[in-house]
Amino acid sequence: MFDFRLQVFHAVAKRMSFTKAAAELFITQPAVTRHIHEIEIFFKVKLFDRNGTRIRLTPAGDILYKRTEEVFRIYRDISFELSELSQSNKGKIRIGASTTIAQYVLPPILAAFHKRFPEIKMSLLINNTEHIEEALLKKEVDMGIIEGMSKKTGIRYSEFVKDEIILVSNSKSPFASRGQITPASLTKIPLLLREPGSGTLEVIAHALKPFKIKINMLQHEMQLGSTESMKLYLMHSNCMAFLSAHSVVKELASGDFRMTKVKRMPIERYFYFILQQGAPEPLMELFIKFARQYPR
Repeated sequence: MFDFRLQVFHAVAKRMSFTKAAAELFITQPAVTRHIHEIEIFFKVKLFDRNGTRIRLTPAGDILYKRTEEVFRIYRDISFELSELSQSNKGKIRIGASTTIAQYVLPPILAAFHKRFPEIKMSLLINNTEHIEEALLKKEVDMGIIEGMSKKTGIRYSEFVKDEIILVSNSKSPFASRGQITPASLTKIPLLLREPGSGTLEVIAHALKPFKIKINMLQHEMQLGSTESMKLYLMHSNCMAFLSAHSVVKELASGDFRMTKVKRMPIERYFYFILQQGAPEPLMELFIKFARQYPR
């Protein structure tokens, strides 16, 4: 419904990459460049500054990005509200969610959804990614929201929201003053890690592969089964931990935690909606649309 060039610009601005935008939109990189150039000609402004392979938004690009965000949000609202008219908003949805999502992403969404659709009953099962996938296949939940890299047969995965795994320590730790370390240094630092089966642990293992580092090569100070227990432990220990950026917003803002960058090893991932293969039920479609348009 929208000018495709705006979609192209939005994808580039969001990903900060012409290559990633091309892959996302299933077009060529030269086509992405052409669409951006056509917008720049039309508005007589420059949208991106380029420095080698890196790009950043110009002031004009920043304005356009904010406006396209508003446009696409309005479109999502229209789509959601019109589709809502054709559905019977009664019933029950059993959701399974991995712990990070259940603790830091879902609560405000569930509250807003309940306020808007009070006749839809919700239940939430919380466990790690592996257990939520198993629960879905056993039909113990209707849908799941997980983290991780696995792709199991019989499950359909779709992106929900982006997350970043960051390396943190408490502000009094001797490691807190290190602004950046190399991946090899991770084998010499005591680390607090999630339990086997955790999506976070799976993503970390995947990020370490290009550097020929395996999880069993790291110094495991301890493995814990929840992000909250890891945060509390970290407050009383000099070790470091990889945690979801969503989970440590308050601690970083207050100065209780410090973040250390790992050189050449950004750990980005998506949280995923998971459904059994086949057409989803209308209530599940309704919740997915609502969650995707919920402001963050």
